[in-house]
Amino acid sequence: MYRHIKTYAIRYTDVDFKDELKLSALLSVLEESACLSADELGFGYADITPRGIGFILANWYLEISRPIKLNELLTVHTWPMKPQNTIFLREFEVYCGDEKVCTGTTRWCMIDLKTFSVLPTSVFFNGDTREYNDRRALEYNSWRMLPVKDGEKKYEKTVSVSDYDHYFHMNNTRYADVCLDAFSVEELENRSIENVQITYVKQCKCGEKLEIYRKDDGDTSFLEGRVGGEARVRVRVKFRIG
Repeated sequence: MYRHIKTYAIRYTDVDFKDELKLSALLSVLEESACLSADELGFGYADITPRGIGFILANWYLEISRPIKLNELLTVHTWPMKPQNTIFLREFEVYCGDEKVCTGTTRWCMIDLKTFSVLPTSVFFNGDTREYNDRRALEYNSWRMLPVKDGEKKYEKTVSVSDYDHYFHMNNTRYADVCLDAFSVEELENRSIENVQITYVKQCKCGEKLEIYRKDDGDTSFLEGRVGGEARVRVRVKFRIG
């Protein structure tokens, strides 16, 4: 069955103060492979934009078996599942050599680029005859994330031009940096991410102040980014200690 496979070198600018791959850099690599795969299959940016259609990410869920280090070679396998109603699932497996170091699944939506309203996938994939891989990388379906109650405000950021992508909103990978900025160096120096879930609630625009609230429960932290009290992103991250 179909897989798009591409290898990436982990660069100095991709890692954090521990020389470990930043979550935002990992998401960027996965999203790059997703876009290249979509190009390959005929529903990439150049294929759908002329029809006034775009793809946006609704959710990430990743399981990371160990930290990925500077100078490692990362091979990303990705494939889409058959589109269903308004949801398009895409799966990921990530390897360092023969070792699988990360597994992930994502949910995407098609949108009308003028109104930003969600469209049924049938507007593009009706009668689609492509072959899809029918195997999930992760059998994960617990996508619902509850609001963070009694969280403490830990960080805030004004959305700027450097955060923007070609849909004129804050790129999904930037939320990973902003949410991890809600932790101190001391809190993160003996921790690595074991699994993480991100749900994008509503887009952020340039000039808006994104405030990050955090609530901890043992080795798991729940974060919510809000603008004027309105939720824009929710994150649940489980850490590995040591």
